[in-house]
Amino acid sequence: MEKELSQLTDQELLIKKKEAKSGNILNAVLLGVMVGISIYSTITDGFGFLTVLPLFFIGSIASRWNKNKKQLDEELNSRNLK
Repeated sequence: MEKELSQLTDQELLIKKKEAKSGNILNAVLLGVMVGISIYSTITDGFGFLTVLPLFFIGSIASRWNKNKKQLDEELNSRNLK
């Protein structure tokens, strides 16, 4: 199980920040794919289950992404790390 951000050393926290940057790229790609699936589904079959399902996942991924980013930024700022 991962440590809480407050329990990480400064070095571990900076490593976590670097890992988050690559995670941002992955999240952006996932969100783009989900939007593409929704648009394609709407164009080919009209509004239906395959339109709503990716939109649900977009909200879930974006919410978790923002929460994690905010927690990491707050911990970095509290320790005066860049």
